[in-house]
Amino acid sequence: MLWIIFMLLLFISSMEMLTQNRWKKQASAGLLENCTGCVLCSEENGCITCHHRLFLLIWRDGIRQYGMCVHTCPPGYFGVRGLEVNRCTKCRSPSCESCFSRDFCMKCKDKFYLHKGQCFRQCPPSTTAQPGTRECQETCELGPWSNWSACTHEGQTCGCKWGVETRVREVLGAAREEGAACPALLETRKCRMRKHCPGEKTEPKNKGKKRQKKPKTEPHTGT
Repeated sequence: MLWIIFMLLLFISSMEMLTQNRWKKQASAGLLENCTGCVLCSEENGCITCHHRLFLLIWRDGIRQYGMCVHTCPPGYFGVRGLEVNRCTKCRSPSCESCFSRDFCMKCKDKFYLHKGQCFRQCPPSTTAQPGTRECQETCELGPWSNWSACTHEGQTCGCKWGVETRVREVLGAAREEGAACPALLETRKCRMRKHCPGEKTEPKNKGKKRQKKPKTEPHTGT
C-alpha cells in the first residue's frame, strides 16, 4: 500500500516538473514564434511582459485577449511608458489614426478632418477644410469692401494713360487660432487715367508741322 502511494506521489511530482519546464520554455523570449521580444509569454495569450524598451500591445477578440511586444504602437494606439511595463493604449475615437492621449487626436483617418484634437466628417462652422493636411482651419470675419481709390500711376493721378485703383477691407474679429485662413484684404484693378493734368499747356496737334505754301499762280496772259 505504501509502495502504491509512493509511486502516485512520484508521478504527480513528475507531472508538475514537466509543466514547469514547459512554462519556462514558453517564458523564454524568442523560443516561440508568437513570443518575440517577450520576457514572459503564454502559448494561449501571447506576451505577458516585454523588454523595457518595447511596448505591450493587447489585442482583444471577444472575451479572449492576446499580447505581443512591439517597438512602436500601431495606428489607433499611443504608447504609455510605466515603471513596470510600457503599454499601447487605444485611442477613444475610432476615426483617429494617431493620438497624443486617449481623448486628444493628432491625425485622423481618411475622410475625416482634424480640429482641436477631434475628428469630423465635415469641418465645423467658421472653419475651412484643408485637403492637403486634412485639418479644419479657422477663418476670419471680414467687413465690407471700401470704395475704389483714385486711379493713380506712381503716385500721380494724371499724366498717364493707364493706372491702378485699389480697395481694402478689414478683419472684424480676430481668429481664435493663429495662422487662420483669411481671404484677401486688398484688391487692385487697371483703370484709365487723365492723360493731361489740369493747368498743363497742351500743344496744338499741328504744332511742329511746317505750313505748306501754296504755289503761286502766274496770271494768264493772252497772245
